[in-house]
Amino acid sequence: MKARMRVATEGRSGCGPVIPPLSEGLRPLRQQVFERIRAAGTIARVQLAKDLDVSPASVTTITSELIAVGLIQEVSAPREGGEGRGRPAVALGVRPTAHYVVGLKISDQDLSAVIVDFAGNRLADHRIDRRPVALTSAEVLDAIVGLVDAATLKAGMTRRDLSAVGIGMPGYIDSPAGRVIWSSVLSDRGVPLASLASAHLGLPVTIDNDANLCAMAELWFGAGRMLPDFAVVTIEQGLGMGMVLNHRLYRGALGLGMELGHTKAQLDGALCRCGQRGCLEAYVADYALAREATTALNWVYKDGQSMIVLLESLYDHAKAGNHAARSIFRRAGRYLAVGLANVVNLFDPPLIILAGARLRFDYLYAADTLAEMEAMVIETGRPLPRIEVHAWGDMLWAHGAAALALSTVTERLLSATSDIAAQ
Repeated sequence: MKARMRVATEGRSGCGPVIPPLSEGLRPLRQQVFERIRAAGTIARVQLAKDLDVSPASVTTITSELIAVGLIQEVSAPREGGEGRGRPAVALGVRPTAHYVVGLKISDQDLSAVIVDFAGNRLADHRIDRRPVALTSAEVLDAIVGLVDAATLKAGMTRRDLSAVGIGMPGYIDSPAGRVIWSSVLSDRGVPLASLASAHLGLPVTIDNDANLCAMAELWFGAGRMLPDFAVVTIEQGLGMGMVLNHRLYRGALGLGMELGHTKAQLDGALCRCGQRGCLEAYVADYALAREATTALNWVYKDGQSMIVLLESLYDHAKAGNHAARSIFRRAGRYLAVGLANVVNLFDPPLIILAGARLRFDYLYAADTLAEMEAMVIETGRPLPRIEVHAWGDMLWAHGAAALALSTVTERLLSATSDIAAQ
């Protein structure tokens, strides 16, 4: 036993964590310059150098390279204090026409698309409803192609005008590999959807979990732009979470982290659509409420029936004082409180954003739900994180997918620019 517990010391040098020379917190200066310009909209070179704490000469060199390859451009900027003599002030901005991308949401209830330019301006969107049934891989690919073509037609473009496609869908998504391990949208498992869609469209395709893309939407276009850390909890057909840490989306070691909906709320509990029992989602999501309604109210829900219509009817009954309907929402609210308390206890984020179409139902953010969450959070004497309810509408997920595509294109272009500059 003693030999097996011996501490090995031979051949070891140094101590402490081994940190790579280049980490997420120390990005190449070229990338920092471009991201600062994009985040500001327009910014002067002198302000850029001040913000990044680098020499004006370094900023001039890098921005000249970015202008030469067409990623940014000089724009007129208003002078402080109004009109002045001499040449007009010049600032820098992203060149919107440099690239265009499309973001897609493939969900159980609908398909949506958003086209944005390189500066993040929305040019067109498209949405269609669909029956809530699982599709084959071929059917999903046909839907993706049709969605892209419909959106580009609205924008007066063709596929050839696009530089990349981002796709968000529910389920276990291995984003780096572009593989859908499992999704309620797909009848097949282990589908290399990114490569298949890329072959069909003739464009680079990146795919991710839809809750991650809600966080991307907030990070790029919403309340998360100014925060290094925050969480987004999505409540719709399923229950998901996206987490941003140090201004970057956190996916976990294998890209499958942050599955809040599939944390276990009860051993051998209600059946989840993932096939396991006791998942938090199985008590909070749309299909969980519909299942409760069929039991408590003796309602009949059939595959293909509109979930929205059923839930709105359930909510109307609850508002009218129906005890069984109110108890269904109340029970779901208590389980949601458990999930939110776990998020706070595990990650201590400064902000939790609740997002999703179902947020018009009061139980999701009722005062008693938040009070229960507070009672389950570790008592530290410090204030709880802010809880905000965001109702972006159906295009939230597609915006996040567009941000994913923009991020992919940007990294590829800046890497190519760096290689050219080094030659």
